[in-house]
Amino acid sequence: MKGILLLNGDPPGCDIDTEGAVVYCCDGAYGWAKDKYRIDKNVGDFDSLGYIPEPKPERIYPSEKDFTDGEIAVSDMARDGVDFVEIYGAGGGRVDHFAGNLHLLYKCRALGMKAFMHLDDCVVFISGGEIKFSQKAGRLVSVLPFKGDARIEEGKGFKYEYPDALRYGTCRGISNVITDDEATLKVGGEDLVLIVLYTVNPGD
Repeated sequence: MKGILLLNGDPPGCDIDTEGAVVYCCDGAYGWAKDKYRIDKNVGDFDSLGYIPEPKPERIYPSEKDFTDGEIAVSDMARDGVDFVEIYGAGGGRVDHFAGNLHLLYKCRALGMKAFMHLDDCVVFISGGEIKFSQKAGRLVSVLPFKGDARIEEGKGFKYEYPDALRYGTCRGISNVITDDEATLKVGGEDLVLIVLYTVNPGD
């Protein structure tokens, strides 16, 4: 089942296809989403929004809590049987919130869900194993280790060769270019990488 997660960052500049998906809206995201998209479930403490939205939340959380509204929503998605997540509204606003939103991608993966974060000019996701890029020739892509060093067993269809390992704490994987219609990156073992795939290349 597909789930869409709306966060209280900058509203997306693209349309969101909600057909066949369950839409979870976190707190202040309701302000930009309520007149544009169907909302199935509102989640959070609603301190940013300042009022209780419709549909009425299953639970209203205290503003002082150990989890962000986004974390709560991701847990709810896993409980509800969602296995594919698209995240919108994750950028802009406070930098610490954006960094936390990147960790939502890992939380989704840890709970058995594939997750993609859509920003205005790129898609961000965490992956491992064999990663295929189909019909993405000419796109700028950055690959960074996540959690620790990432072994690169294979890289085909890119302008620059990847090293045997992307070391945690280095920026070696930033700003590569996909050159082939079918490109492949293979990450070893349980290693993970954070991928930023640009849909509109910077400078275009």
